[in-house]
Amino acid sequence: MFGWLDRFPLHILVIAALLLGLSPFFPEPHLWEKLKMLAAGELVRPIDILDLLMHATPVVLLAIRLIRMKMGLGVNQ
Repeated sequence: MFGWLDRFPLHILVIAALLLGLSPFFPEPHLWEKLKMLAAGELVRPIDILDLLMHATPVVLLAIRLIRMKMGLGVNQ
């Protein structure tokens, strides 16, 4: 199921997770802002939900890739 993720270069995932997870850098990263909204129950507008998904996807993919590497699954780089 995650064979394509195992073949994806790890350094690209790290860069994407850092750039999208932390952008915009000022005044506050969107990912952090949206996670706070989610925790407060204020994440209700579709644009905010889409923004959370966009900024969190590379972080989630990186986490899955690192977990698979730790477990010895897939291609280690």
